[in-house]
Amino acid sequence: MDGDRIEATVTRQKAAVAERRLRFGLEERKGALAHLRQTIERRERDIVEALRRDFGKPEPEVILTEILPVLQEIRHTMRHLKRWMRERRVAPTLATLGTSARIRPEPRGLCLIIAPWNYPFNLALGPLVSALAAGNSAVVKPSEMTPATSQVIADIIEETFPPDLVAVVQGGREVSQQLLDQPFDHIFFTGSPEVGKIVMAAAARHLSSVTLELGGKSPTIVGPGADLDKAARWIAFGKFVNAGQTCIAPDHVFVHRSIEARFSEALRAAIRHAYGADPQASRDYARIVNAHHAERLRGLLQDATDKGARISFGGEAEGTYLAPTLIEAITPQMDIDREEIFGPVLPIMAYDGLDEVINRINARPKPLALYIFEKDAAFAEEIVAHTSSGGVGVNLTTMHYSHAGLPFGGVNNSGIGAAHGYFGFQAFSHVKPILKERWSAVPMLFPPYRPRVERLIRIAKRFLG
Repeated sequence: MDGDRIEATVTRQKAAVAERRLRFGLEERKGALAHLRQTIERRERDIVEALRRDFGKPEPEVILTEILPVLQEIRHTMRHLKRWMRERRVAPTLATLGTSARIRPEPRGLCLIIAPWNYPFNLALGPLVSALAAGNSAVVKPSEMTPATSQVIADIIEETFPPDLVAVVQGGREVSQQLLDQPFDHIFFTGSPEVGKIVMAAAARHLSSVTLELGGKSPTIVGPGADLDKAARWIAFGKFVNAGQTCIAPDHVFVHRSIEARFSEALRAAIRHAYGADPQASRDYARIVNAHHAERLRGLLQDATDKGARISFGGEAEGTYLAPTLIEAITPQMDIDREEIFGPVLPIMAYDGLDEVINRINARPKPLALYIFEKDAAFAEEIVAHTSSGGVGVNLTTMHYSHAGLPFGGVNNSGIGAAHGYFGFQAFSHVKPILKERWSAVPMLFPPYRPRVERLIRIAKRFLG
């Protein structure tokens, strides 16, 4: 889509925002969400086929990680939306006696949703559910790196919504930049921290609010008292689902030295159980999204092994296939230690003391997720208390994303704001305070400040200050 058509799309939606504010109430929003759910269910085969074409994603994995999260978001939102939309009364303070106060959530207006390629369906339509629940119009920009899925998204939205409510704009970086030049009321972006900075800078030109769902190097700590088989199964799932292309995947694992050998063997067994002796032949293992990213991952492995790291499992690569890979003897001089891996390569690092691990985590930008495996609750609490991260999983990985009652988001480099459920509704809403006078003594304090007024002000300071 060229710049003129993008501007026309935004102008059309902007014109409809004010009118829709008065007629897009609870039933209309629930109707829109119900219609979206029906279209998704009807087009399930198309969604599955598109993701297979884009990067070989297995059908069960498409249903589990792409379709189900969106349907769950719709179901949870429709169930609770009436309560979320309700005005809330607020008791007066001493300074505002004689007034009535209430808080009303209202739509931000026209929103831009920029989705990534790694979960292209889920991360485009999940935020859209929240935007519609809050009463907004939206422009959705799916990823150009997953063209088949982007087209299915466009077809679903065109089939479901009028274009002045939701529109899809497809294209590459130039289109993204043209969209960012438009005066949106809110921008919801999912992607890398580097691109997140560009989005935030563009939003600043229009003073648009933002929600940034970014990423980073999410650490995993396996304590000496961990259930190693359980830890291995959860870590293998969290790391190798979608071939490791998950923003909250375990990026690297710290393992207590006393259990390092046993954990490594348990992890190898968990990988073999999930994907067989030859993951390349497994129907359950996805591929890297394109040749460029496959080459990037091979480069990380080559740089690490050239500098002394050791591949202890996997490492086989062909085209866009990269086997589940474990690598050891990582040092800070290696690119793999500094960059977010975002692929099926898992560094294993032994540690002796917990302070060493906490110091290494705190020396990096705050991660999007942090995972702890240990039976001793005090061990986990010490890590949680001494580190900062977007979310924490104890004796599991990635599942906090699926909890509709929890906020999902990062901290600083890993994100700004939160999504899902009520927190997604809040992200796309302006919470407007309304204060109404019934009777009030405050006018007695208005100027001119004669001696009597000054005395009253000092009395007020004594009681209220």
